Amino acid sequence: MRSEPLRRMVLIVALLALGGCASFDPPQAWERGELARPSMQFDYDRLNARTQAHIYTSKEAAFGGYGVGGGGCGCN
Repeated sequence: MRSEPLRRMVLIVALLALGGCASFDPPQAWERGELARPSMQFDYDRLNARTQAHIYTSKEAAFGGYGVGGGGCGCN
């Protein structure tokens, strides 16, 4: 069959890609200061993230959420 060599090649490439991801070292002590900056966080503005989460839970079962008007609370 022609598909068998292709499957083996895909498996080898996938294993090499996964093996490359496993070789990362944890950040060194002098690198942790850069990673702890507020701009490196996913939600660096905690008040805004909390407000967005509150709005999302208010509109959870309605059409919209996260920037789309017309939620179920009647506050278009």
